[in-house]
Amino acid sequence: MNFANSALLTDLYQLTMLQTYYAERMQEPAVFELFARRLPPERGFLLAAGLEQALDYLENLRFATEELDWLAGLGRFSPRFVASLENFRFTGSVHALPEGTAFFANEPILRVVAPLPEAQLVESRLINLLHYQTLIASKAARCVLAAPGKLLVDFGMRRAHGAEAALFAARAAWLAGFSGSATVLAGMRFDIPVFGTMAHSLIQAHDREEDAFEHFAAAQPGNVVLLLDTYDTEAAAGKLVALAPRLRERGIKIRGVRIDSGDLAEHARRVRSILDAGDLTHVTLLVSGDLDEYRLRELLAAGAPIDGFGMGTRLDASTDAPTLDLVYKLQEYADRPRRKRSEGKATWPGRKQIYRQFTARGELAGDCLGLENAPRPGEPLLVKVMENGRRLVPPEPLDAIRDRVRVQLAALSPALRAGQGEPPYPVAIAPELRELATRLDQETH
Repeated sequence: MNFANSALLTDLYQLTMLQTYYAERMQEPAVFELFARRLPPERGFLLAAGLEQALDYLENLRFATEELDWLAGLGRFSPRFVASLENFRFTGSVHALPEGTAFFANEPILRVVAPLPEAQLVESRLINLLHYQTLIASKAARCVLAAPGKLLVDFGMRRAHGAEAALFAARAAWLAGFSGSATVLAGMRFDIPVFGTMAHSLIQAHDREEDAFEHFAAAQPGNVVLLLDTYDTEAAAGKLVALAPRLRERGIKIRGVRIDSGDLAEHARRVRSILDAGDLTHVTLLVSGDLDEYRLRELLAAGAPIDGFGMGTRLDASTDAPTLDLVYKLQEYADRPRRKRSEGKATWPGRKQIYRQFTARGELAGDCLGLENAPRPGEPLLVKVMENGRRLVPPEPLDAIRDRVRVQLAALSPALRAGQGEPPYPVAIAPELRELATRLDQETH
């Protein structure tokens, strides 16, 4: 059984609540919305991602026989409740932001309307799927903005938190504008371009560095990208200059070099000078090693002649902001709006829509969070993507999402494009929504 599709990939309290709903026959329609309470420091915007996997999960949700047998054996759940799960399916509707849409605090990126047990059970996995790809896509977009026009490659599989995370990181970075990934399976699964050079071990396994270069070039004549910093970076560049004529005689062309350690800006300047003097001006220069958007800005501001960047740990683990405050909250049940009033965690009740306005230049001017049944000026962002538990449209091609991201990033203000979170992007709360919240606050519970 594929664990990623298991109905038991959830929190225990979802099942304990479902047994309560079953016992009390609480089956009326419920409305849940998934949103970020607040943005991490220095994050002025987020990019919605992961919807494709969320819809796939909802369409295929069911309990396997061995899962029901295991639940029955716990002794925690009634036999009738466990038996009722045999025919459990998601039959509801979903509204969502299209993947690649920029969004801000308190704005729902997904709304689920379904019988209460169905809408409740899916909470944990939906957050799990949408949180990680949104986190990585948002980080990757900041890198794209920091290094416009540069080759950006996801190198982070080995530091991603598991196999699924490695694949989803490659997908999220690609849709955000990266050039590709080093994760081979991402190429097969998502048709993402794959990139790769060599490791230091190949150099070390040879007695002579130049032999390692030559052997690798002979084995990969169409993709000769060589690692220079195993021993002496500049000396290795000199060896390439000496080797290049022999390779050319065999019809092999050196495409690029990579530097992975040391003062990357200074090494890049020296290597670029050596290569250019050796008639290797066509050779591209890629660097890697604990890079993020902050480091990219520093290197490019220093005038380092770098053509591309391999982004690993700091991308796939989003080390400066490794989590988002993404939550999934009940906003309506049995046709009545509901509002959580917990200190510091109060929610805006009811079925909501985001209305976005633009400046005359096409930049994002501000959003309004309002009720779905009380439209406000602006472009409504949430669209229906699922009805009766089935998708309304086929999965969106990743290239189409990449195009949307380009448009979204181009529409950000200069401050947001520069990675600044202050002043925050304006998200107004519609008067009707405030009035509804006030009325609910006056009710006795």
